[in-house]
Amino acid sequence: MVDIKIVNHSGNPLPEYKTALSAGMDLQAMLSEPLLLKPLERALVGTGLHIELPAGYEAQVRPRSGLAAKHGITVLNTPGTIDADYRGEIKVILVNLGQEKYTIHHGDRIAQMVIARHERGQLVPTDRLNDTSRGSGGFGHTGTS
Repeated sequence: MVDIKIVNHSGNPLPEYKTALSAGMDLQAMLSEPLLLKPLERALVGTGLHIELPAGYEAQVRPRSGLAAKHGITVLNTPGTIDADYRGEIKVILVNLGQEKYTIHHGDRIAQMVIARHERGQLVPTDRLNDTSRGSGGFGHTGTS
C-alpha cells in the first residue's frame, strides 16, 4: 500500500475502500446546494479533495456502477487521470445519459478513484514495425460481436 497525502476541504469523510479487495474508493460531491442534472446535461462537480501522489502513480476517476446502471449517471472522460504533479481540487465531469432528471446532493458518492502505478514510455522513431497475426486489424476485426 502506498501513502498518499490528502487535504480535505469538503466536510465529507475521507474516501476509503469499502471492502478488503476493493480497487476503488468512492468520491463524494462537495456542493453548497443540490445540483439538478437533466438528461444529456453534464456538470463539473467538486470533491473538496487535493492529493499528492508519489512519482510513478496516477489516480483514475471512474464511474460508480450503481449510478450508471440505475440512473444513467456516468463520468464523461472516463477514466479521468490525476497526475502526480497535480495539486488542484479533484473534480468529476458527470453526465446524465438517463431519461430522467437526477439530483446530486452534498455528500453523494459520485465516482470512484483508483490509485495505479504507471510506466512512462520513450518513443523511438523507426521506419518499420514487427509483423503480428493481427496486423492493422482494428475495431470489430475479430468478428461481428
